[in-house]
Amino acid sequence: MGIRSFRPRTPSLRWTQISDFAELSPKHKRPEKKLVEDLRKSGGRNVYGRVTSRGIGGGHKQLYRIIDFKRDKRGIEGKVIAIEYDPNRSARLGLVEYADKERRYILATVDLVIGMTIMSGPGSEIQSGNALPLREVPLGAQIHNIELFIGRGGQMVRSAGGYAILMAKEGEYVSIKLPSGEVRKVLADCYATIGQIGNIEHENISIGKAGRNRWLGHRPTSRAVAKNPVDHPMGGGEGRSSGGRHPTSRSGVLAKGLKTRRKKKQTSKYIVTGRPR
Repeated sequence: MGIRSFRPRTPSLRWTQISDFAELSPKHKRPEKKLVEDLRKSGGRNVYGRVTSRGIGGGHKQLYRIIDFKRDKRGIEGKVIAIEYDPNRSARLGLVEYADKERRYILATVDLVIGMTIMSGPGSEIQSGNALPLREVPLGAQIHNIELFIGRGGQMVRSAGGYAILMAKEGEYVSIKLPSGEVRKVLADCYATIGQIGNIEHENISIGKAGRNRWLGHRPTSRAVAKNPVDHPMGGGEGRSSGGRHPTSRSGVLAKGLKTRRKKKQTSKYIVTGRPR
C-alpha cells in the first residue's frame, strides 16, 4: 500500500494523491455476489422527501458489502483468499473462506495477506485478524472492531489505520483507550479483533479536484458568511463580515466547542476519561 502522485499535466493533477491499490487482489475486481446488497441514494432526504442533510447528492453507483462485524463463526479456521476494495469505507476488506466453504468479508488488518489463516472464538491465538473475548486479550494489545454490547457486533474503531489499546482489566470490565483519546469501560465478554486496520496511508490522500468529490456524492456548499441573513445566522453585512458572533449552524447551534452529548446519558458512567478538547 502506498500513495500515488502524478505529473502536473493538468491543474487538478498537480495536487492529486490517491492510493496505489497495490495490496488489492488483481483476480477479485468484482465483489462476491452473495455478499452484496443494493445501496439506494437518499440525496440527504428523509422519509418525507425533505432535505435534512445538505451537501449530499449524486455520486457513483455503489453496492454495499455485507461485513462480518460479529465474527460469530467460532472455532472454525478460515483462509484469506482475497483483499478487496470497499467504496463505502476507508478500510480494505479481506475475503475469508472457511472450512465449510462459506465466505465472509472482514476488515483487513495491516499485515493480513492472502493465504493467512484466521479464527474467532475463545482460545484463539493472539494473532492479527483473530477475534476473541476482551478478557483473553493481553494488556497493551492493539485491537479494533470492538463490541459495546455482547453479540451485537463490532461498533467502535472500524476505519482505516484505526486501533485501540487495552489498558486494564477490572472484574467484569476492561478499560480501552480509543483513537480519540477517550478511555472507556467495556464488558470483558465483548469481542474484539486483534491488530491495526490496514490502509494506513488513507489520511494522506488528496482529492485534487472538485469533480472527484462529486463522484463521492458530495455536493458544493456555500460559506455561511456569504449568505443572506434570512438564510443563515452568520449571513449579511457589508463586505466580508461574520456578523460579530461565534460560528453557528444554520439553526443557530454553536459550531465550535459545544458539547452535544446528553449529560444524563445512561452510558456516560462507562467513560473513565473523556476525549481531549
